Amino acid sequence: MNRISYKYILLLFPFLMISITLSAQEDYKLWLQYAKVEDTKLASDYNSNINGIIALGNSETIRVASKELQLGLSSLLDNTTVIQQNIEAENVLILGSKTSLNEAISKSLNKEFEQINNEGYIIKTIQIKNKNHILITAKTDIGVLYGVFNFLKLIQTNKSVENLNIVDSPKIDIRILNHWDNLNGTVERGYSGSSLWNWQKLPDFIDQRYIDYARANASIGINGTVLNNVNANALILTPQYLEKVEALANTFRPYGIKVYLTARFSAPIEIGGLKTADPYDAAVQQWWKDKVAEIYTRIPDFGGFLVKANSEGQPGPQNYGRNHVDGANMLADALAPFGGIVMWRAFVYSEHDVNDRAKQAYSEFVPYDGKFRDNVIVQVKNGAIDFQPREPFHPMFGAMPKTPLMMEFQITQEYLGFSTHLVYLPKLYQEVLDSDTYTKGKGSTVAKVIDGSLDNHKLTGIAGVANIGSDINWTGHPFAQANWYGFGRLAWNPNLDSEVIAEEWLRMTFSNKENFVNPVKEMMLKSRETVVNYMTPLGLHHIMDTGHHYGPGPWVSNLSRPEWNPVYYHKADKNGIGFDRSKTGSNSTSQYTPDVAKIFDDVKTCPEEYLLWFHHLPWDYKLKNGQTIWDGIALKYQKGVDEVATMNTTWDKMNPYVDEQRFREVQMLLKIQLKEAKWWRDACLLYFQQFSGKELPKGVENPTQTLEYFETLKFPFAPGNN
Repeated sequence: MNRISYKYILLLFPFLMISITLSAQEDYKLWLQYAKVEDTKLASDYNSNINGIIALGNSETIRVASKELQLGLSSLLDNTTVIQQNIEAENVLILGSKTSLNEAISKSLNKEFEQINNEGYIIKTIQIKNKNHILITAKTDIGVLYGVFNFLKLIQTNKSVENLNIVDSPKIDIRILNHWDNLNGTVERGYSGSSLWNWQKLPDFIDQRYIDYARANASIGINGTVLNNVNANALILTPQYLEKVEALANTFRPYGIKVYLTARFSAPIEIGGLKTADPYDAAVQQWWKDKVAEIYTRIPDFGGFLVKANSEGQPGPQNYGRNHVDGANMLADALAPFGGIVMWRAFVYSEHDVNDRAKQAYSEFVPYDGKFRDNVIVQVKNGAIDFQPREPFHPMFGAMPKTPLMMEFQITQEYLGFSTHLVYLPKLYQEVLDSDTYTKGKGSTVAKVIDGSLDNHKLTGIAGVANIGSDINWTGHPFAQANWYGFGRLAWNPNLDSEVIAEEWLRMTFSNKENFVNPVKEMMLKSRETVVNYMTPLGLHHIMDTGHHYGPGPWVSNLSRPEWNPVYYHKADKNGIGFDRSKTGSNSTSQYTPDVAKIFDDVKTCPEEYLLWFHHLPWDYKLKNGQTIWDGIALKYQKGVDEVATMNTTWDKMNPYVDEQRFREVQMLLKIQLKEAKWWRDACLLYFQQFSGKELPKGVENPTQTLEYFETLKFPFAPGNN
């Protein structure tokens, strides 16, 4: 390198660093980009409607809300709107809870206040002394903060702020992220770096990232976080760690976020010095009561415990001849005096019940309906197996009318290509939430089960296994941010449309330009079905490779427990493919209501997307479009590959609308996704072809490698496999 060019690079270096920093910030800011409104007329209209801010009240939450408004408006509108103390000017933005309003304004909004709960908000254009103003109010300061974020969303998405009359409340009480974070900094099923929580530096060092995490969650209405892994370490309950948890709780509190902990059932033995964790033992009961009191002394608004018990080797009440009710109620009794809750996971399966893993949770929990304490909520995965690309809704939903059930979705993409593949998961969430249980006739949707309206439950909840880590962009893949965002929006209102959510996120995160929003939104909405096509079409499931769950492994058959092997699920042989769960097979269909069971039981009425989930069918079985099962599977795999190719083409045209850093990130990841979609197609079809004995149908590309090659691929250091 000559001296001139070297000197030139040195001169450019500061500018290069600034460029890199700014690009990184775009990734980091999630959907709170607050990018300047490009439409000058629209910006002028916004500015003319906002001539100042009056913040009523002086709580930490109101200060946070006011600061967020100032940040958002200064960035979106170049509007350095200042906090005012008087209302002489017109078009002032007023924020404050009901108790901070003057009596006349409060009374004029009686109808609106009756429509909201304690977390709801009102955004309304009002008149004071014949002058228009925008009021953001609520029954609580947290509601005001939610209103502020939603007001800023109106501007971010280029919506009008004139003549506003928005009244909104969350339909579900507990809207929570489950972090599967370990105390050593690793994250089980985490694909975006290490844990957010730096336990070594806590409690004295509060990373700005903790505050931005809270901001992001509050902006979409998430109000709780479980800090540690469901495969819990009892040390989290020791004073050394509780002071660190306290520091996080103090940081999150102004944003309306409660902290929860996963409690290891054997903690009385491991950190308490007892010889048993039997829930019937008086010393064990007292230990938990003392521990809970200790926690609430530090954290008065502690949310409660999440528990994984007697599942995948975790300790639980069954170790002592007790049942789930015994374990959950013991903890519930300890928490009840403080208002805490127990979230008891229903994800259980045993090597001793090899008939059908899909049946076990229902069999273990449904007989206990109505026996749990009022502050216990049973947390149920969306499907009966394990966060598959597609599963029918879990039969427990609608089967326990006397017990509140809490939905557990996975935001992190354990079985969906990690943070490498673009998969818009709100489409999956909506599919499950809209599913009809027929428990009380047509229209008894899963959403109505979990929001409490079907069975009049007061305790309601929804959890998402977080996809958040230490990566600059939080989630590993820029588009994986949409899954965090979309989960929060559906947790607030499970009846929202995933298309509306996708458009909101795109406009807030990237651009309001229609030439960007429309094609990319279409790409997002199709992406989940695309992944199903190239991974598990027509109801195939759990054919991922061993342990890490990344990539295909339909050939795996050598694991110690039957239900850990993919061959257990697809049951491919010379006679056909699929798991017979109908009344002629494992009869898991009987766990659904008769109306649903009848649909799933009959191969003629079973939706084809669940066909091989419920039926083992011959390779020559004719699908509704006239294709055989073999041809149908092969063509679905090819369709998935073709659709990823289309995603690549679509994104390649988006460069004018996206900063270079994020454009390149997504472009590279889509290329990987295309390569791996082909890997899925080729490996699975070569394996299943051994049994079908049939040629690939016209239109399906021939594999470029052998089955033996695919079977040799190993991933010993795949992320998230803790």
